[in-house]
Amino acid sequence: MTAIPANTRPLEGPAPRLGTPPGATDCHIHLYLPGFEAQPGGPGIAELATPEDYARVQARLGLERVVITQPNAYQLDNGALLEALTQLGTTSARGVAAVSPQTPAEALRAWHEKGVRGARIMNLPGGAVTHASMLEVERRIRPLGWHLMVQFNGQQLDDYLEGLQRIEGEYIIDHIGKFMPPVAADDRRVDDILRLLDRGNAWFKVCAGYEASLTGGPRYEDVGVIARRVIGHAPERVIWGSNWPHVGVPREQYPDDAEQLDVLLEWAGPEDRRRILVDNPAALYGF
Repeated sequence: MTAIPANTRPLEGPAPRLGTPPGATDCHIHLYLPGFEAQPGGPGIAELATPEDYARVQARLGLERVVITQPNAYQLDNGALLEALTQLGTTSARGVAAVSPQTPAEALRAWHEKGVRGARIMNLPGGAVTHASMLEVERRIRPLGWHLMVQFNGQQLDDYLEGLQRIEGEYIIDHIGKFMPPVAADDRRVDDILRLLDRGNAWFKVCAGYEASLTGGPRYEDVGVIARRVIGHAPERVIWGSNWPHVGVPREQYPDDAEQLDVLLEWAGPEDRRRILVDNPAALYGF
């Protein structure tokens, strides 16, 4: 087994301007633990990102709860995710796993006890489970009350819309719809997202605007107009995530973690920020 270097990313810095309420939740991070290797089909692991590392980021941002998403690097091996959940405990942590149609039901039940509450569908390069298996995976996790977390390029929403409309359980549209490149707030595909939210089983995650934005931080105006429209339409269906440790961009493009939280100062009012950071995650993840 090849040793993976320890984290060298910045973990501390100025606090965000946004004062977080008790119970504030980061609904999207990835962790990379010692003893767990990257699997074929996914990207490599440049360095570790442990629960101890994230705890320093969490303290800086004033957050109390966290949702760990299975990274592409581990593909269908959820071992590191489950170990991280064991270390963090179910009082303050939940997980989103990679689930295939072949994942045994007894494994799903065991993962539920560990704190897993969702399954990741990744329709971008390196994804372990894609749209092709989405509906079958959703049928298998629905008895547990889990949701799907679905990521795709929003420019291609037409390719996924029918499948999303067929989902009977809860699901998240990830990464601000991840329009690459961003579109106008009144784009017909943003209209489609609003209609999906109106059906009552879709959620929208404000997360990782830096991955799609062409205007850049700290304000991310081009993806911000999309987020603001969605928040204004259905604040009760929106959650937020930091996407730490930001492995999808080169180190020179690494975003400031406080800025990732402070976008909510411009994109949402005080009451909606509480919904996004506390109430909505508590409802979706069962905190």
